[in-house]
Amino acid sequence: MGRGFRGRPRTVDMRAVINAIFYVLVARCAWSLLPHDFPKWKTVYHYFRQWRINGAWERIHEQLRQWVQAIEDRHPSPSAAVLDNQSVETATMIHLEVGYDAGKQVKGRKRHIWVDTLGLLMVVVVTAANLPEREGAKLVFALGHQMKTKFSRLIKIWVDSGYRGEGFMRLVMDIYGWVLETVLCSDSANGFEVLPRRWVVERTWARSAPQHCLSPRWYSSIAQANSANCSR
Repeated sequence: MGRGFRGRPRTVDMRAVINAIFYVLVARCAWSLLPHDFPKWKTVYHYFRQWRINGAWERIHEQLRQWVQAIEDRHPSPSAAVLDNQSVETATMIHLEVGYDAGKQVKGRKRHIWVDTLGLLMVVVVTAANLPEREGAKLVFALGHQMKTKFSRLIKIWVDSGYRGEGFMRLVMDIYGWVLETVLCSDSANGFEVLPRRWVVERTWARSAPQHCLSPRWYSSIAQANSANCSR
């Protein structure tokens, strides 16, 4: 994120750029509607996009996750995690990389998230909404396995009924050595129910819901949506 070795010296205040990005995130406004006391919106968006492309947001997020783990006296590499997904409608002007989730009756995109036991994001994958849960899980696990040095202690993953299946669970165990444990709603549940272990991922969804810029419904491509979710 620092200045490169070539080109003229940077004149923009980078703290102001960061504050402007956070303003867009919280205010849920278009980039072009940034107040004039921030740097020019095209400059702000340039840095946001640059950091998305070069992976800076992912590196920042991972460092923050590890700091929170340390504050909570947890090991930076989790031994357990929770996997979940959420389908959301895309904006009317978005037509690429969308699908129909028949179960949720939603046309749009699906976020597959992997969180630790504190609800902190480990991996995010955005796909078309018609991708089955287990196929989305394969993408999440493959990406997580690429970062195995960060998640070397991982043993157990809690999931909901959408990921059930003896063959799938055996596949995950054979390839990655991870145990999938299904957490189901009780038969007597009436309305919302706090589920053991899996409640942390519901809290993560709730916290990200007000963040307009994190929703995959607003991005023209899935690649952009994936990176935006890492900037939370």
